[in-house]
Amino acid sequence: MIVAVIVAALIRRRRPDPPPRDAHEIPRQVDRADFPRPDAPWLVALFTSRTCESCAAMLEKVVVLESGDVATCDVDYQSRPDLHARYKVSGVPMVVLVDADGVVRAGFVGPATATDLWAALAEVRRRGASSEPGLGALP
Repeated sequence: MIVAVIVAALIRRRRPDPPPRDAHEIPRQVDRADFPRPDAPWLVALFTSRTCESCAAMLEKVVVLESGDVATCDVDYQSRPDLHARYKVSGVPMVVLVDADGVVRAGFVGPATATDLWAALAEVRRRGASSEPGLGALP
C-alpha cells in the first residue's frame, strides 16, 4: 500500500512531456539556382510525389500564384529526388515561400487551402498585408 501511494505521488509530480516536434521539418534556406526563374523576387516551391493523393490539388493552388514577381514550381520526388534529399524533405506536399536570397519565409506541410497560401504569400511579401499574419510561420 505504501509503495502504491509513493508511486502515485511520483506520477503526479512527473513533469509533462515536451510538446511534439514537427515530424517533417521545413528547410530554412534554399539555393535559388536549383529552381526556375532564380531572378524572380519570390519563389513558391511545392515538393510533391506521384504517390501523394493530395499533391495534385496543392499543385492547382500553387500554379495560380505565378506572376512576374513570383516563380512557382513543382518539385516531384520521382523527377528530382536530388532536391528532396538536398533539402531533407520527408513529407509531401510541402510548400515553401522563398525570398530572393533563398531564405524560406513561410511554409506548409500537408494540404493547405488556397486562401491560406494567398494570405501567407501576401504577408511575407508585405508585412501586415494579411489578416492572419501567422499562416505558414516557421517555428
